[in-house]
Amino acid sequence: MLRLVAKRLLGTPTASPTVRVPPRFYHERVVDHYNNPRNVGSFDKNDPTVGTGLVGAPACGDVMKLQIRVDDKTGKIVDARFKTFGCGSAIASSSVATEWVKGKQMEEVLSIKNTDKHLMSCSEIAKHLSLPPVKLHCSMLAEDAIKAAVKDYEAKRAKATTTAEKAANA
Repeated sequence: MLRLVAKRLLGTPTASPTVRVPPRFYHERVVDHYNNPRNVGSFDKNDPTVGTGLVGAPACGDVMKLQIRVDDKTGKIVDARFKTFGCGSAIASSSVATEWVKGKQMEEVLSIKNTDKHLMSCSEIAKHLSLPPVKLHCSMLAEDAIKAAVKDYEAKRAKATTTAEKAANA
């Protein structure tokens, strides 16, 4: 028995063929964004120019907070930050998403669709990172976080506009 185990460990052929499963590696872009994540951190959530999106996937335990800072005059996203609790694919997807939304107009970010080839979408994040099918939900979470951040920013902006109008009429 000991001889059989030693032969298997040392790779010496045995009577029964050993099936070797190659290790599964992440694409180098996933590893890069995981080891060197871009835009980690957060903004003050009470800042009226900041929109915060908090999303999660209970099935896998990934939680993603993505924040955008918007220039009120131009409607352009000038900065983005994220904090993610989850797997390497979730962290990499968040990092890529923050890189890609910077400099985009709010209208561009709002029109993100899974099937839209011209704008960033979760399928584009997944494609860029070469995510396997079991990790596609990570890129979808990033898209949901972006949309939630935009929705939060617009709600703050609408509330500020309503408050300013009430103050002007008083």
